[in-house]
Amino acid sequence: MTRPAPPAFRVRAPATRADMEAVRSLCWEYRDFLLGFDADVARMTHRFYPEPLYRDLMARLEQEHARPWGAILSIEAAGRIGGCGMIKPVFPGKAEIKRVFLRPALRGSGAGRALCRALIDRARADGYTTIYLDTARAFTPARRLYERLGFTERGPYAQVPPETLPLLSFYELTL
Repeated sequence: MTRPAPPAFRVRAPATRADMEAVRSLCWEYRDFLLGFDADVARMTHRFYPEPLYRDLMARLEQEHARPWGAILSIEAAGRIGGCGMIKPVFPGKAEIKRVFLRPALRGSGAGRALCRALIDRARADGYTTIYLDTARAFTPARRLYERLGFTERGPYAQVPPETLPLLSFYELTL
Protein backbone atom coordinates (compact mmCIF):
# COMPACT_ATOMS: atom_id res chain seq x y z
CA MET A 1 0.00 0.00 0.00
CA THR A 2 1.43 3.40 -0.92
CA ARG A 3 1.15 6.40 1.31
CA PRO A 4 -0.26 9.60 -0.17
CA ALA A 5 2.31 12.25 -0.99
CA PRO A 6 2.65 14.94 1.66
CA PRO A 7 0.98 18.20 0.75
CA ALA A 8 3.13 20.75 -1.03
CA PHE A 9 3.56 23.82 1.12
CA ARG A 10 5.41 27.09 1.13
CA VAL A 11 6.48 29.37 3.93
CA ARG A 12 6.02 33.09 3.43
CA ALA A 13 5.29 36.33 5.21
CA PRO A 14 1.62 37.31 5.13
CA ALA A 15 1.28 39.69 2.18
CA THR A 16 -2.29 40.94 2.40
CA ARG A 17 -4.87 41.96 4.96
CA ALA A 18 -6.65 38.65 4.28
CA ASP A 19 -3.38 36.79 5.02
CA MET A 20 -3.05 38.59 8.36
CA GLU A 21 -6.65 37.80 9.22
CA ALA A 22 -5.90 34.14 8.46
CA VAL A 23 -2.91 34.32 10.82
CA ARG A 24 -5.04 35.92 13.54
CA SER A 25 -7.61 33.18 13.06
CA LEU A 26 -4.84 30.58 13.47
CA CYS A 27 -3.71 32.31 16.66
CA TRP A 28 -7.24 32.02 18.07
CA GLU A 29 -7.32 28.35 17.00
CA TYR A 30 -4.01 27.93 18.82
CA ARG A 31 -5.48 29.43 22.00
CA ASP A 32 -8.52 27.15 21.67
CA PHE A 33 -6.17 24.16 21.17
CA LEU A 34 -4.33 25.10 24.37
CA LEU A 35 -7.57 25.50 26.31
CA GLY A 36 -8.80 22.09 25.14
CA PHE A 37 -5.55 20.14 25.55
CA ASP A 38 -5.79 19.26 29.24
CA ALA A 39 -6.62 20.94 32.56
CA ASP A 40 -3.01 21.97 33.31
CA VAL A 41 -2.43 23.55 29.90
CA ALA A 42 -5.85 25.24 30.09
CA ARG A 43 -4.98 26.79 33.49
CA MET A 44 -1.61 27.93 32.15
CA THR A 45 -3.29 29.43 29.07
CA HIS A 46 -5.74 31.38 31.22
CA ARG A 47 -2.76 32.62 33.25
CA PHE A 48 -0.64 33.74 30.26
CA TYR A 49 -3.36 34.45 27.69
CA PRO A 50 -6.57 35.60 29.40
CA GLU A 51 -9.03 36.52 26.68
CA PRO A 52 -8.89 40.34 27.09
CA LEU A 53 -5.08 40.31 27.00
CA TYR A 54 -5.05 37.94 24.02
CA ARG A 55 -7.59 40.09 22.17
CA ASP A 56 -5.27 43.11 22.70
CA LEU A 57 -2.29 41.08 21.47
CA MET A 58 -4.18 40.04 18.34
CA ALA A 59 -5.07 43.69 17.65
CA ARG A 60 -1.39 44.67 17.69
CA LEU A 61 0.10 41.47 16.25
CA GLU A 62 1.82 43.26 13.37
CA GLN A 63 3.43 45.80 15.73
CA GLU A 64 4.45 43.12 18.24
CA HIS A 65 6.37 41.25 15.53
CA ALA A 66 7.23 44.17 13.24
CA ARG A 67 10.14 44.11 10.84
CA PRO A 68 13.04 44.69 10.87
CA TRP A 69 13.53 42.79 14.17
CA GLY A 70 10.38 40.71 14.38
CA ALA A 71 8.66 38.51 11.83
CA ILE A 72 5.43 36.72 11.14
CA LEU A 73 5.58 33.72 8.84
CA SER A 74 2.78 31.56 7.55
CA ILE A 75 2.76 28.20 5.84
CA GLU A 76 0.43 27.62 2.94
CA ALA A 77 -0.81 24.34 1.51
CA ALA A 78 -3.35 23.90 -1.27
CA GLY A 79 -3.70 27.68 -1.51
CA ARG A 80 -4.71 28.03 2.15
CA ILE A 81 -2.73 29.32 5.12
CA GLY A 82 -2.60 26.42 7.54
CA GLY A 83 0.06 27.41 10.03
CA CYS A 84 2.01 30.29 11.48
CA GLY A 85 4.93 31.23 13.68
CA MET A 86 6.50 34.47 14.85
CA ILE A 87 9.77 36.00 15.99
CA LYS A 88 10.01 38.66 18.66
CA PRO A 89 13.16 40.37 19.96
CA VAL A 90 13.72 39.78 23.69
CA PHE A 91 17.30 40.93 24.39
CA PRO A 92 20.00 42.46 22.20
CA GLY A 93 21.00 39.75 19.73
CA LYS A 94 18.38 37.33 21.09
CA ALA A 95 14.90 36.54 19.81
CA GLU A 96 12.01 34.34 20.83
CA ILE A 97 9.89 32.14 18.60
CA LYS A 98 6.21 32.52 19.44
CA ARG A 99 2.90 30.90 18.55
CA VAL A 100 4.05 28.10 16.24
CA PHE A 101 0.82 26.40 15.27
CA LEU A 102 -0.35 24.11 12.48
CA ARG A 103 -3.83 23.01 11.64
CA PRO A 104 -4.26 19.24 12.10
CA ALA A 105 -4.15 18.54 8.33
CA LEU A 106 -0.53 19.76 8.18
CA ARG A 107 0.75 18.02 11.31
CA GLY A 108 3.18 15.21 10.56
CA SER A 109 3.72 16.43 6.98
CA GLY A 110 7.03 18.21 7.52
CA ALA A 111 5.31 21.59 7.53
CA GLY A 112 6.26 22.26 11.17
CA ARG A 113 9.91 21.56 10.41
CA ALA A 114 9.80 23.81 7.32
CA LEU A 115 8.14 26.61 9.27
CA CYS A 116 10.60 26.38 12.17
CA ARG A 117 13.59 26.28 9.79
CA ALA A 118 12.28 29.39 8.05
CA LEU A 119 11.91 31.14 11.42
CA ILE A 120 15.47 30.13 12.35
CA ASP A 121 16.79 31.30 8.97
CA ARG A 122 14.94 34.61 9.33
CA ALA A 123 16.37 35.17 12.82
CA ARG A 124 19.88 34.36 11.59
CA ALA A 125 19.50 36.71 8.59
CA ASP A 126 18.27 39.43 10.97
CA GLY A 127 21.51 39.14 12.95
CA TYR A 128 20.29 37.28 16.02
CA THR A 129 22.81 35.02 17.73
CA THR A 130 20.37 33.09 19.91
CA ILE A 131 16.75 32.00 19.67
CA TYR A 132 14.62 31.02 22.64
CA LEU A 133 11.27 29.30 22.80
CA ASP A 134 9.08 27.58 25.32
CA THR A 135 6.39 24.98 25.01
CA ALA A 136 4.24 22.86 27.26
CA ARG A 137 6.02 19.75 28.56
CA ALA A 138 2.95 17.81 27.45
CA PHE A 139 3.59 18.72 23.78
CA THR A 140 5.92 15.82 23.09
CA PRO A 141 5.89 16.07 19.25
CA ALA A 142 6.77 19.78 19.40
CA ARG A 143 9.55 19.17 21.89
CA ARG A 144 10.94 16.37 19.72
CA LEU A 145 10.88 18.65 16.66
CA TYR A 146 12.69 21.46 18.47
CA GLU A 147 15.35 19.06 19.72
CA ARG A 148 15.84 17.63 16.20
CA LEU A 149 16.34 21.18 14.95
CA GLY A 150 19.19 21.62 17.43
CA PHE A 151 17.46 23.40 20.30
CA THR A 152 18.71 22.43 23.74
CA GLU A 153 16.65 22.48 26.88
CA ARG A 154 17.52 25.20 29.38
CA GLY A 155 15.99 27.05 32.30
CA PRO A 156 13.53 29.94 31.95
CA TYR A 157 14.77 32.96 30.00
CA ALA A 158 12.01 35.21 31.34
CA GLN A 159 10.04 35.56 34.55
CA VAL A 160 7.22 33.03 34.71
CA PRO A 161 4.84 32.29 37.55
CA PRO A 162 6.36 29.56 39.73
CA GLU A 163 3.28 27.36 39.45
CA THR A 164 3.76 27.13 35.66
CA LEU A 165 7.44 26.05 35.77
CA PRO A 166 6.72 22.30 36.03
CA LEU A 167 4.43 22.55 33.00
CA LEU A 168 6.90 24.24 30.64
CA SER A 169 10.03 23.31 28.74
CA PHE A 170 12.40 26.12 27.73
CA TYR A 171 14.77 25.86 24.77
CA GLU A 172 17.67 27.74 23.22
CA LEU A 173 19.42 27.56 19.87
CA THR A 174 22.73 29.29 19.18
CA LEU A 175 22.84 30.53 15.59
